[in-house]
This record gives sequence, C-alpha cells and structure tokens, in this order.
Amino acid sequence: MPEEEFEQLVAEAYEKLPEWVREKIKNVALLVEDEPSEEIRRIEGLRENETLLGYYRGIPLTARGEYYGVGATMPDTITIYREPILDAADEECPPNAPDEEFREHVRRIVAETVWHEFAHHFGMDEHEVRLRESERDNPQK
Repeated sequence: MPEEEFEQLVAEAYEKLPEWVREKIKNVALLVEDEPSEEIRRIEGLRENETLLGYYRGIPLTARGEYYGVGATMPDTITIYREPILDAADEECPPNAPDEEFREHVRRIVAETVWHEFAHHFGMDEHEVRLRESERDNPQK
C-alpha cells in the first residue's frame, strides 16, 4: 500500500473519532512512520520479534497541571507504524484476497490503533485501554 494511501487511512481514522473526543484533543501531533525507532524499541523493551502498531508519547490530559503550556510546550505525539500494521493486515487477510479486502483490514487496524493511542492521551493506561476495547468488542459481557 502506498504511503499516501496509508496516511489517508490514518486521517480518516482520526475523523471517525467522535466529535466530542476530537474537541478535547489538545497539543497532539499525529505522525506516521514505517517502524518504531531503536529508541522506542529500547524504551518499550521490545524483543527482536516484537513490534508496535502505534505509540503515544507525552503528558496525558489527566496529568496536565495548571502550568501545562506555560512557555514553549512541545506537542505530544501519536505515531502510527505503517509496516507493522500492513504486516498484521496481511496475517489476517486470506491468501489471494482482493486488494479492497486487504485495504479494509488495514483500515480497521488503523482505526483501532488510532483509538487506542488517543485513549492513552486521555490518561488510560494499557490495562484500562484493553479493558475498554474488550467491553466495546463484547458488549454482552
């Protein structure tokens, strides 16, 4: 999938976040990179066969005090990793599936990853994000 098409899917995923959520997002840059950097891999303690689909770096809204933003404040970043997402979609997609089916798998994974990383921006830790995802995906439980 070309980079521009992938970036468009990331933009679409952001736009699909509820408006009330987007209105609360402050000082966050949404980035796309091919792979997690060596620095991020080291910070997260990733083994050689492990990777990330996305990564939030910053000060969550729940941790920002009254002095947040006084003076020069670099934005938080949410980075969406193209290659791991394409690999995950390839693993999910049946062999010889049409391009549109592959694209739909990528679209879904990107949307889930964008939601997941913005949940961290709103102050949810990994456990809480996974719990909310489980509740969303299995509402009868």
